[in-house]
Amino acid sequence: MPTDRDYVLGTHDEELARLGLQHRVWRPVVLDCWQRAGVTVDKRVLDVGAGPGYATVDLAEIVGTTGEVIALERSRNFVRAMEAACRARLLTNVKIHEIDLMTDDLPAGDYDFAWCRWVVSFVDDPALLIQRLARVMPKASLSIFHEYGHYETWRFFPQLPMQERFREHVIATWRESGGEPDGAARLPQLLADNGFVIRSTRPHVFCLRPNDYMWQWPATFIEIYLPRLIEMGRIDQEFADKVRADLANAEANLNAVMITPLVLEIVAEKL
Repeated sequence: MPTDRDYVLGTHDEELARLGLQHRVWRPVVLDCWQRAGVTVDKRVLDVGAGPGYATVDLAEIVGTTGEVIALERSRNFVRAMEAACRARLLTNVKIHEIDLMTDDLPAGDYDFAWCRWVVSFVDDPALLIQRLARVMPKASLSIFHEYGHYETWRFFPQLPMQERFREHVIATWRESGGEPDGAARLPQLLADNGFVIRSTRPHVFCLRPNDYMWQWPATFIEIYLPRLIEMGRIDQEFADKVRADLANAEANLNAVMITPLVLEIVAEKL
């Protein structure tokens, strides 16, 4: 078996749990997006960069036994988690390909939809990804993207200077790994260059209070990624403690507000 191919955010158990929380927080937004795009029973969906398969499972249950989901994922840890989730739900309409989107060809198929969330922002060659996607998506199929468009919208009011310094470290490590936090910025041109036309767009940015469930999405990311930054040698324990203290103060402040990173939704048709 291949060794696990890590991501900048990791593929460890804590990251699996964080991704589960992230999916639950975003699930209402995603289900609404899929419904508007027309994802339904009997459809075939290519799940590009499926991670541990949280969206894969939802898609498989939506398309039903007469539909199919083809999930693409490079991390062996994430593939194992996806396989276990499918077994637990007795899903037989999911095919998993353990491939690297940057080095392996995407499997051809008569797809109705492609789903691509937080993938363009992390690969080191988005142009290559869209080229490969264009080769396998049939005419009139739809490709749906949720990608960060302006990561620096993530901030707190009252201002948390340590959180902003933390955010800059996140952006730096992201770019050092070959990704681009504002990955959606290039998507319109890349799609046009590869025979797609954008049918709809929608920004997703939220203004949260400490008692909102979605608050846990960025807050948990902070907690999980601080040790990762220490391991990388970018910060020390004192820095991490100050970030945690700032966040705790914000969570205790009834008037605190968090603005989430801007995510851009794009639905594009293959011509």
